[in-house]
Amino acid sequence: MASSSPSSSLLRAASACSRARFLPSSFRNLTSTPHASPSVINHHRRSLTSAALRSFHCSAPRWSHRLDWRSHLNLRAQITAFNPVIERLEREFATMAAEHPFKAVLTSLPKPGGGEFGKFYSLPALNDPRIDKLPYSIRILLESAIRNCDNFQVKKEDVEKIIDWENTSPKQVEIPFKPARVLLQDFTGVPAVVDLACMRDAMHRLGSDTNKINPLVPVDLVIDHSVQVDVTRSENAVQANMELEFQRNKERFSFLKWGSSAFHNMLVVPPGSGIVHQVNLEYLGRVVFNTDGMLYPDSVVGTDSHTTMIDGLGVAGWGVGGIEAEAAMLGQPMSMVLPGVVGFKLSGKLKNGVTATDLVLTVTQMLRKHGVVGKFVEFYGDGMGELSLADRATIANMSPEYGATMGFFPVDHVTLQYLKLTGRSDETVAMIESYLRANKMFVDYNEPQQERVYSSYLELNLAEVEPCISGPKRPHDRVPLREMKADWNSCLNNKVGFKELNDMSPKWLWNTVQGFAVPKEAQDKIAKFSFHGQPAELKHGSVVIAAITSCTNTSNPSVMLGAGLVAKKACELGLQVKPWIKTSLAPGSGVVTKYLLQSGLQEYLNKQGFHIVGYGCTTCIGNSGDLDESVANAISENDIIAAAVLSGNRNFEGRVHALTRANYLASPPLVVAYALAGSVNIDFDKEPIGTGKDGKSVYFKDIWPTTEEVAEAVQSSVLPNMFKSTYEAITKGNPMWNQLLVPSSTMYSWDRNSTYIHEPPYFKNMTMEPPGAHGVKDAYCLLNFGDSITTDHISPAGSIHKDSPAAKFLLEHGVERKDFNSYGSRRGNDEVMARGTFANIRLVNKLLNGEVGPKTVHVPTGEKLYVFDAAMRYKDAGHDTIVLAGAEYGSGSSRDWAAKGPMLLGVKAVIAKSFERIHRSNLVGMGIIPLCFKSGEDADTLGLTGHERYTIDLPSKIDEIRPGQDVTVTTDNGKSFTCTVRFDTEVELAYFNNGGILPYVIRNLIKQ
Repeated sequence: MASSSPSSSLLRAASACSRARFLPSSFRNLTSTPHASPSVINHHRRSLTSAALRSFHCSAPRWSHRLDWRSHLNLRAQITAFNPVIERLEREFATMAAEHPFKAVLTSLPKPGGGEFGKFYSLPALNDPRIDKLPYSIRILLESAIRNCDNFQVKKEDVEKIIDWENTSPKQVEIPFKPARVLLQDFTGVPAVVDLACMRDAMHRLGSDTNKINPLVPVDLVIDHSVQVDVTRSENAVQANMELEFQRNKERFSFLKWGSSAFHNMLVVPPGSGIVHQVNLEYLGRVVFNTDGMLYPDSVVGTDSHTTMIDGLGVAGWGVGGIEAEAAMLGQPMSMVLPGVVGFKLSGKLKNGVTATDLVLTVTQMLRKHGVVGKFVEFYGDGMGELSLADRATIANMSPEYGATMGFFPVDHVTLQYLKLTGRSDETVAMIESYLRANKMFVDYNEPQQERVYSSYLELNLAEVEPCISGPKRPHDRVPLREMKADWNSCLNNKVGFKELNDMSPKWLWNTVQGFAVPKEAQDKIAKFSFHGQPAELKHGSVVIAAITSCTNTSNPSVMLGAGLVAKKACELGLQVKPWIKTSLAPGSGVVTKYLLQSGLQEYLNKQGFHIVGYGCTTCIGNSGDLDESVANAISENDIIAAAVLSGNRNFEGRVHALTRANYLASPPLVVAYALAGSVNIDFDKEPIGTGKDGKSVYFKDIWPTTEEVAEAVQSSVLPNMFKSTYEAITKGNPMWNQLLVPSSTMYSWDRNSTYIHEPPYFKNMTMEPPGAHGVKDAYCLLNFGDSITTDHISPAGSIHKDSPAAKFLLEHGVERKDFNSYGSRRGNDEVMARGTFANIRLVNKLLNGEVGPKTVHVPTGEKLYVFDAAMRYKDAGHDTIVLAGAEYGSGSSRDWAAKGPMLLGVKAVIAKSFERIHRSNLVGMGIIPLCFKSGEDADTLGLTGHERYTIDLPSKIDEIRPGQDVTVTTDNGKSFTCTVRFDTEVELAYFNNGGILPYVIRNLIKQ
């Protein structure tokens, strides 16, 4: 590394001193290990310096990336007090300066006009032919391992495992990974900051330094999950909904604003700015970091499963549980199984009128069928050139829906063009291209392609994709548009539940029909009612919610402008959306508003009722707001199967709205089309959407724009200055956010009466001695589930039902029903969230013999109780509980409370056919034992009813447990069966031994 001046050396030492109390355990270990290199130490020291500089500049907003630093003279004056310790610190740094194992490949990256961009760890310099065959996604893991190799947290053996990926990945080997940054949204961010504040309290009680609890990598938190669609069809909807958002969430927002100043390295993007993943794509994503002259690929883990959207930009990113993210913030490497990589070859070109949404729903179904859980998917092929960056991001966004850890698109010329479009500087883009080319991480389709090795292969000709939607209950249940009417009528006929198994399919794969069991004689029922004095009617399949929402699609100008074109053509032909349909448009960033206005299409969307309602996730996460009372009564009183059509990524039953039992995912233009039709029970090829002003029938083809029309609108309306002006404004916040006053203390003062922010009990009785491993003895079954239980079933994010235990708690604490807000907004309060666990009104629990709802049977007495009440009765009697489940347990959004809640209810183990990746990890993180039935077995085949008592024979010494070992489960009625313990790595065993990941981190920080 280049030598630095005495003044900068002095400044670095002083800054390091100012942050000494924040040093992570890993960094302190470097001071005593012979393996730390000058480059690694300098890199750590520079990052600490940057953080210290930020802490000096108190007057700058904590959520601004573009801080105006004070002059060096002022700063130098401030550090005079550190002189007595500077020499000691420099001596310590010198002691740390041992040889980095890969010092020989540290290489300079020259600038074209002279000088250098910085230095980087060069993969080509390793001269290992195996690297040339590695998937690009694996090369990112390899570079991270090389750069962070200290033979302590990351070892040379780990680097070799990754280089030898072709041979090691089938063996499920474990590697450490250190992401470059962490991404949060407010629903998951609030509990994460609550945990950090609580961890500081724990450090204090245990007599250690509370300031060890500080993020050591950049943390970006975007507040986007709190806005609800209360006001629609109004020019004032954005302002009205934001005012309501601040009224409901002032306490949460103040807490997050406190966190942005109490914790270093944390940026909070205020409400009203956009959706986290679209902001990440358009603004936060670096692609390549240049941290004080050290170049390395951007990588990110986020507390939202759709963090994968950034994979479309060539940034390795995926969702993790908040507890894992908190550990990553505190310098802990993530332990992961080296994944297999599915190579997905794209060829051809999309047909005229086919959208990116149609493509992603097709890809989702293909990958779900192939089986990609726990794997990376990497896209390649000639068809890549036909996909815009926004199209790629749409596909990457839905990685959780097809089950992959990542859906990765390596950086190429399309990526660079997008970076320029979104306001990244020419110099930054030049650095990104130069670095990635030099490190063999750039794809140039104009050059011959080196053949890469993949674990398995899929191929799709884009020309074969046809218009489609997905539903009515799950994202991977794709229905071609031409078959929609027939599919809908099958849904009405078929029995209640999810899709029936096909004899030719794996047991986790579902076929095409899921039912509502409506009797034939009731299928043509018409519910007539008065809507504000106007006659109205609903039938089965009537659309009552039509929402253009979610970063999946709002990040894509082609489908957003396509929706505007559909609205324009409909207006010109005289079609009008029925007034009782709740229509809304929630862009993922202010850029969308700018190009809709530029194109003149927002005017037509407004005329059809699609006024902008806010900048956030809204309907996609259940923040759809209330339906008009007359509509709600018509649905409830006549048992109508009402439909919602949204451009989101999740449509699990009970998520979008309690009264919409059929929920379909569709492209934004299709959302407008179905709103115009007023029903999903329509064949767009044969039946008219409506009658035009000339009295003639108007068909789908009359309002659907051509690919050329959409491309022309994108070309003329989406301009680079829109991105620049939007994100410059973000750093200034908004008046309501700026007026929030927060304390300056670094320890949080908990308010016992708060129903939003409450100190959780995780660490209250914690000692330095780990509790150790444990089995389960004579546990009762709290719940007995079938397949496809999602995190929305386990811990709903939407509205709080008026009769629920959470509602009772809030009423007892003086909260009126109108102020209940949502479960998602109250994730900072464990008292509410424990009561909200398994509170989904669509929960199907076999113990209830077909009855649907958030209740269970208390086995000792046979009483039917709310799940929370039953769990408390078991806990009060000193009984442990377990949960029985089918396949894909915990699928859906990454949701900490789907693990925290069961832990607080006293659940000790979950026995399932299979687990969703993030949820299994979250269970381990909270000390709950995940167990899998053996292949071909489940609760039904074993004759388990859930009325038994269960004993899990797990050793009491952690060194007697191995990842993935078999254990015996016995019941009190003489049954015995074998399960696989799903502790997948040695690190997860350490978490279990400590009672969870956060106690593990606290004990390690104190010891070190």
